Amino acid sequence: MKTNAATLTKMEKLIEEAGYIIRYERGTFQSGYCILEQKKVIVLNKFLQTEGRINTLIDLISVLTIEPTHLSPESRKVFEDLPTKQEQA
Repeated sequence: MKTNAATLTKMEKLIEEAGYIIRYERGTFQSGYCILEQKKVIVLNKFLQTEGRINTLIDLISVLTIEPTHLSPESRKVFEDLPTKQEQA
């Protein structure tokens, strides 16, 4: 998966289609992000570069409950093409 702005935009769209809101904020996040489960808000460290944002979103997507049938065809393809935890190890 390429680490560029277009990939980041596709991943952000996927997460938003899954019902989550993404915010980029300042903070001391040990993992680079914070999830507010009840409100479906994801807060990412705004100082992360594009590659860091993409890697963080990949980690997050594996933790979130995302139903692929509710995604647009483009987002579903992105979701299916994401590396799994086993592939990353």
